[in-house]
Amino acid sequence: MGEALIAAALPNLDVSSAGIGALVGQPADPLARALMVERGLDIEEHRARQLTNSMCQEADLILVMDEEQRLYISQRHPFTRGKLFRLGEVARVDIPDPYRLGRSAFDEALQLIDAGAAAWAERIKKLS
Repeated sequence: MGEALIAAALPNLDVSSAGIGALVGQPADPLARALMVERGLDIEEHRARQLTNSMCQEADLILVMDEEQRLYISQRHPFTRGKLFRLGEVARVDIPDPYRLGRSAFDEALQLIDAGAAAWAERIKKLS
């Protein structure tokens, strides 16, 4: 959901997502797909992939959902420091993983993701 929202807000940038515990090759959760359709965004083609060292090296900015993910990545890829932040950094919030928790958990996560994506998109636009 984060990838779709940021890509929509910043259509001239290359935005992609990967996980640290991804179910590689799996599509987005049906609830995530439905929520994105409600916003006019199609994530049907999305497939999960695992974060790699080369992805971290190539990225200008890496956004994660929570502090635990940020620490995990920074420990395994120390060179990401300075370009690795939480999506909810501006609001100082972690975004909980809604996987297998039902619609209300996805709604809550999407609200936080949306706010974080908007804040980061605004910051990035100011730098352009």
